[in-house]
Amino acid sequence: MHPDLPGLAAKVAGELSRESEYVVTQPAELRVLREMSDVEVNEFATSHGWRVIRRLGGRQIEFYNDASLRSL
Repeated sequence: MHPDLPGLAAKVAGELSRESEYVVTQPAELRVLREMSDVEVNEFATSHGWRVIRRLGGRQIEFYNDASLRSL
C-alpha cells in the first residue's frame, strides 16, 4: 500500500460527505493513484463504498458514492 493512500482516502471521504463527486486533479494525488493498477484503484474505491471513473486519459480521476452499496 502506498504511504499516502490513507491521507487520500480521508480527503476523498471528506469531500464525498459534502459533494456528490470528487475529481482528483492534483499532481501529488494523481501520482498516488497512477502508481496503482486499474484493478487496485477499483478495489480501493469499492472498499470505501465509492465508484471510480478515469477521464482524459487518466489525467482526472473521479470518485462517486456508490448508491448500490448503501443500506436501505
